[in-house]
Amino acid sequence: MDPTTVFCPNTYCHARGQTGQGNIGIHSQKEQRFICHECHKTFSARKGTVFYRLRTSAETVVIVMTLLAHGCPVQAIVAAFGFDERTVAEWWARSGRQGQAVHESLVEQPRDLGQVQADELRVKKQGGIVWMALAMMVKTRLWLGGEVSEQRDMPLIRRLIERVKRCAAHRPLLICTDGLVSYIRAIRETFRDPVHTGKGGRPRLRPWRQVLIAQVVKRYERRRVVATDRRIVDGTPARVETLRRRSQGEGVINTAYIERLNATFRERLASLTRRGRALARRTLTLQHGMYLIGTVYNFCTPHTSLAHAGRGTTPAMAAGITDHCWTVQELLSFHVPPPRWTPPKQRGRPSHALKRLIARWCGDHG
Repeated sequence: MDPTTVFCPNTYCHARGQTGQGNIGIHSQKEQRFICHECHKTFSARKGTVFYRLRTSAETVVIVMTLLAHGCPVQAIVAAFGFDERTVAEWWARSGRQGQAVHESLVEQPRDLGQVQADELRVKKQGGIVWMALAMMVKTRLWLGGEVSEQRDMPLIRRLIERVKRCAAHRPLLICTDGLVSYIRAIRETFRDPVHTGKGGRPRLRPWRQVLIAQVVKRYERRRVVATDRRIVDGTPARVETLRRRSQGEGVINTAYIERLNATFRERLASLTRRGRALARRTLTLQHGMYLIGTVYNFCTPHTSLAHAGRGTTPAMAAGITDHCWTVQELLSFHVPPPRWTPPKQRGRPSHALKRLIARWCGDHG
């Protein structure tokens, strides 16, 4: 147990989310508990992980989640291990929430994306149809996130593009999609920043520079593709070609990379399989499965097309997020730090006690 690498998870503590500040001590070696000397709360070493307060061993839970993340049916898990189906469903939900927290903490950080491809999946649900929209960075094969909705409409596409924006730095960016017109409006309205002038009223929004949009529209006859139309919506052909070559090398404008990722999700999530019998009962279950499979794909699965970056390279390694291939246990036991404490807004001069807290836990933010 190393208290220097642990942070306080108490959301009401001034020291929450900060490591190496000397406020964490060991409360019990036997019970694997720490204590925060700032808020005087004790907490388990498993606090904030999938294994917190589980009676089943962590090794067994990791094996079950690894099998589920690679497409093993729940019924097979129940038959092989003897667990109740509701128990496996609870582990599934915990792992999905953990995957989403890890994704939002590590992946949704500004970086030079180069080229992004986005697409939607039609999913069968008990009593209807659900749509799952996904996006990925082409150069590193990094899954940038996804959204689930019962309608294939503008709110779904807008939420997906907002996740892409949280992953993007102010660098030239090419976004390739299918022929859905909602993408064009969502991209143009999302990639804008407010311009603060100090005057009253709503600030003017300034579009990002060098955000290019290309679409691949396929024409079908008798369920077969008979023609493909490639359109450049925003940007010049020369700039689009420069970004495309920089991220994928030879070839043409396409959505092949996101379609390959769609195939991976269909392979590993039973309710996404075409003409299958597995149906999702709730939209939330699909979201948990999407994040579990997506984070295992990003952090724990070496990609053969990234062999030029080194043997056993995962998308997260290629993007510079991690320096090694994670195990599923590392993913499920990763501690996501809570947001740091910020001083409360109040009128008048702050008290001396508040000034000391700001100097101690806010540093430059004070």
